[in-house]
Amino acid sequence: MHPPLPFNARAARFLREKLGMAHGHVAYGMRASYGMNHITPEHVAAWERGTALPTSDELAALAGALWCGPGELMGRPRTLHEHRLARGLPAEDVARAVGLRVDDYLHIEETGRWTGDQRQSAALGEVLALPPQDFVAITGLEDELTRLLTEAVSTRWQAHVRAIAKHLGMDKRDLKETLRAMHQEYQTLITATLSRAGGSTASGEDGRRYLEGIVERFWEGLGKD
Repeated sequence: MHPPLPFNARAARFLREKLGMAHGHVAYGMRASYGMNHITPEHVAAWERGTALPTSDELAALAGALWCGPGELMGRPRTLHEHRLARGLPAEDVARAVGLRVDDYLHIEETGRWTGDQRQSAALGEVLALPPQDFVAITGLEDELTRLLTEAVSTRWQAHVRAIAKHLGMDKRDLKETLRAMHQEYQTLITATLSRAGGSTASGEDGRRYLEGIVERFWEGLGKD
């Protein structure tokens, strides 16, 4: 069972009004062109009010009726299923691109657990144009990224740039400033902790909290560069 889609009601209303269409026009377009015979003007109005959410098929049909891509009617995609819908790709196309049977791919979408190998993961990232942050989360690489980042801020960050870049499929030059800043932040925390504790401990609550949120801090740091 997929979670509710991140539907952008404001965008749907804006696009409809920009096209000069009433709720009835949109509903008719969905029925006539996409076989959504159950759709009424009340459905469209409820989606725009935020009192109801379209299903995956309804969202795709709504996008077609509004002459836009499904991604324009969605909030930020969070799951593999949502990324595929945002790109407007059939499951068959994604399954073929990554070398899986359609049933196996749909099972992965349903469970939210990616089981592909490194080659398949790379193909998935390419076909869905996944941003690095979403690629890591969807393909289950976040635990390893946490380990690498923890080592980078705890020891010599320079020694971990290559491994992190390879893990994310990114250019090393795009990571250096963020890793340097994170290393400095963490070491400053540890130094302050040691000073308060009289040198009796090598970590503290502030340091633990920093490491617990290290992946989020990393993405935030990249976004600022």
